[in-house]
Amino acid sequence: MGKTPKVFIDGKGGVVGARLYEQLSRRGDLEFLLIDPEKRRDVEERRKLLNEADLAILCLPEETAAQAVELVDNPNTRIIDTSPAHRTTPGWVYGFAELLPGQRQRIRFSKRVSNPGCHASGFLSTVAPLVQMGILPPDYPVSCFSITGYSGGGKDMIAEYEDPNRDPALAAPALYSLGLCHNHLNEMQHIAGLEYPPVFVPVLSDMYSGMATSVTLQNRLLRGAPTAQDICEMLQSYYQDQTLVSVAPFGSQGPRLVSNTMAGTDRLEITVCGREEQTLLTARFDNLGKGVAAAAIQNLNLMLGFPETTGLKVE
Repeated sequence: MGKTPKVFIDGKGGVVGARLYEQLSRRGDLEFLLIDPEKRRDVEERRKLLNEADLAILCLPEETAAQAVELVDNPNTRIIDTSPAHRTTPGWVYGFAELLPGQRQRIRFSKRVSNPGCHASGFLSTVAPLVQMGILPPDYPVSCFSITGYSGGGKDMIAEYEDPNRDPALAAPALYSLGLCHNHLNEMQHIAGLEYPPVFVPVLSDMYSGMATSVTLQNRLLRGAPTAQDICEMLQSYYQDQTLVSVAPFGSQGPRLVSNTMAGTDRLEITVCGREEQTLLTARFDNLGKGVAAAAIQNLNLMLGFPETTGLKVE
């Protein structure tokens, strides 16, 4: 590949940026452009580093990420944006390599890649293939609930949950985004190819990391009325030979699905439960792993020509 690629993480001080730097800095095949902490909000210093980078990873709030892209005038700087700013923007490639035919190749050659949202990753991993295969009608009234660890809420939420004098109510799971307009809905609908956004209810749990995103289906409304086991076998075939996304054997899950089983890994595992008439699809993964940081590293590897799973926990 020639010279060592220069990487700049804009927003390294946040939870996602810190996680990314921690994982990537263990490698010897990247050169990091580091900003003076006192200048992390200095627009001109950020502009300089963004344009020096071969690849910039934006770990910023949505509005700030959009502004950061405007600072880049070097045609050779490639960008991965972990914010929601560009997930359905024309000209940007959606950074979920396993999701759709040709997606891995689109990421590999793109200058602008948008990292998926964590809840959206779980939802899309099950719904998008079924739409792609013609099993799930695009006008199906999809419903989804997604249990997540509190680390996805950033430093303030982590501090709130880890405060020894915290509110006892935080020990119980809490539904949020009760207006049903979560900021992942747009990508969930459009990347999946649905005509309408799903009814989506996220659930905050008293665990640092981990995620379990579930979709329920009435099989009689699907093409051919497949059983839950049929759907499991279809998804196993769809994700055959993928390293970071897998489908558990039907009936192997036991009496319970624990939400944080995949915490600390960089993989996503789909479990299909149910019977002839109804199906429960659940994707479990680490909200900071395949939900954001691992996805960004996978995209970086593809864009810079490294083996796709370099630096990732694949076991």
